[in-house]
Amino acid sequence: FHVVIIPQYIIFNQLGLVDTYVPLLIGKFLAGDAFFVFLMVQFMRNLPAELDEAARIDGAGHVRIFTAIMLPLMKPALISTSIFSFIWSWNDFLGPLLYLNTPEKYPLPLALRLFVDQTQSSDYGAMIAMSVLALLPVLIFFLVFQRYIVEGVSTQGLKG
Repeated sequence: FHVVIIPQYIIFNQLGLVDTYVPLLIGKFLAGDAFFVFLMVQFMRNLPAELDEAARIDGAGHVRIFTAIMLPLMKPALISTSIFSFIWSWNDFLGPLLYLNTPEKYPLPLALRLFVDQTQSSDYGAMIAMSVLALLPVLIFFLVFQRYIVEGVSTQGLKG
């Protein structure tokens, strides 16, 4: 991210997308994070090759093998990826700081930073209350999908 940040900003600025949410979302939809690509590849390498071979013998093509066999087996890894992506996007500070100029569009991390005033005394009680409220969506998201993380960890030890 830090290597391509200046060229990305120049491209988004020339396209007129600065001060919109598009630069923040486009990277997440294109799976630009190398960690997630690595996670998915390692998960797929641990799936038994016999499933693929059996489906090919039964006459299934590449698309059918992927959609009917591999994709359902990859559900724990896909949900783990979505959890991490959501948490990292929710806590992102640098991306919104670069691409958003209007304070009304700022997400919670930037709004919390604006709430702390260095020139005057800050209301730390209100800031902590805002921080707890900012953590609630992440906590709820994790609690709803935590069983898939456990399922993904438990299936990693299986060999075909």
